[in-house]
Amino acid sequence: MTEKRGIFMKNNDIRIRVASEDDAEAILAIYAPYVIKTAITFEYEVPTLEEFRGRIHHTLQKYPYLVAEQNGKILGYAYVGPFHDRAAYDWAVETSIYVDETLRHSGVGGRLNRALEAVCGAMGILNMEACIGVPQVEDEHLTRNSEEYHAHIGYRLVGEFDKCGYKFGRWYNMVWMEKMIGEHKDEMQTPTWFPELSGVQELLDSL
Repeated sequence: MTEKRGIFMKNNDIRIRVASEDDAEAILAIYAPYVIKTAITFEYEVPTLEEFRGRIHHTLQKYPYLVAEQNGKILGYAYVGPFHDRAAYDWAVETSIYVDETLRHSGVGGRLNRALEAVCGAMGILNMEACIGVPQVEDEHLTRNSEEYHAHIGYRLVGEFDKCGYKFGRWYNMVWMEKMIGEHKDEMQTPTWFPELSGVQELLDSL
């Protein structure tokens, strides 16, 4: 793992770009082990390819969906969705980032996070919200690594819910964490939704 991590960290040819529905198979291959092996996601069944294509399509109608790619291989992906459907929540989004299970702690997730924050900031988003499963006692399916990582990149703990997720015959907790990336003013313009945002790839290439 250390050698592989070094290879990816030394190379500068990792590119962040906007995902498409054609990426669904490669992205689903990254996501599936998290469903099968971990409680990082509380989803029980691996989605079908058709369903996953639909998820990408639905997200891109309003929000960014990004992939990290190297030499044509997708290493990880990140996207946001609405924190809540009410219009008053338009400036807040819920974040999701997944990296190939063999490349965790390689820096790919950090690249994706910075790109996601940059795009959301350009849209006018102010609040990044993360819903994170956490164990009562760490086990083979879940640790508090994600919570610790989010704290490291500037998120603050908002609250923890007890025993609200059941998977693998065990009860897991859930925390909400939050990061502010913009200024909250008395007069606010509605965010620019992702399909209307210009210069996205140029922004991603500049990071």
